[in-house]
Order: sequence, then C-alpha cells, then structure tokens
Amino acid sequence: MYEFRQRFGAPIDFVYRWCTDYSPDDPGLEKEPYTRRVLRRGPRLVVYEDLYDTDHGWMWSRQVVTLQPPDRWHAEATGNYRTWTLDYELRTLRDGATELRFRGRRRSTLLGGQNPPKARLERELRASWANFAKALERDYRQKGPGS
Repeated sequence: MYEFRQRFGAPIDFVYRWCTDYSPDDPGLEKEPYTRRVLRRGPRLVVYEDLYDTDHGWMWSRQVVTLQPPDRWHAEATGNYRTWTLDYELRTLRDGATELRFRGRRRSTLLGGQNPPKARLERELRASWANFAKALERDYRQKGPGS
C-alpha cells in the first residue's frame, strides 16, 4: 500500500473540481512526458488513457475513475506495465485549506517487473502532486473563490 498526503491552499470544492477535471493538459501540470486522451466523461465516471514513450517501448494505461462528490474519488487503472487501485479523499483543514489523502495499491505486470521500493515511489508521487498543487493554487488565485 502506498500512501501520502498533499496540502492545497484552496477550499475543498475548488480542489475537488480541479482534481477531477481530467484533461489532455494534465501531463504538463505534472511535468511528465505522456499523452492523455479522455474517452468518456460523465457526472460520476471518467475514463481516460495515458501513453508514455519509454526507452523500452510504449507504456499504456487506462483509468476508470468513479467520482464520489463532494470529497472523494476512486480509480482502477489497467496497463501493460502495472495496475493500480487508487483512492483519493479530501478534507478541509482548520485554516480553510484542503488536504488530499492518497492511498493506492500497485501491481506490476510481466512487462513492468517488480514494484519500486515504497519510499521511492511515494517520493515520486508526492513530487508529482506537489506540481499539481502549485498549478491548482495558481489557478485558484487567478480565478478566485467563486470559480
């Protein structure tokens, strides 16, 4: 089980909308070189695929995200290198900021080899989410509380 928490300097309703607005622009926010294609979007379900070009060939994954407003969502990801079961939960902090709690189980496929060490993968996930937090907070400052 992989777990971490991420603080966002924005209220929970803004954070929920922002984090669950899956977009082809997300790789740039994460500062990662993959391509995202959103296949289906509904009020309670989002399906998208990510494609990475690696030194060993393409790494593909499809995520089926179940939205559970106002403060959580769940994803099942299937790919050629790994599968994930992911849970995201938000809570309001005393200062009005929002905390994300991430919990995930990762299973490697034959192509993916062994899972990386827990500490390393959690560090990589925290770094990606820190990039998301910077972009989210920038959007919140630009759009304001009513957005």
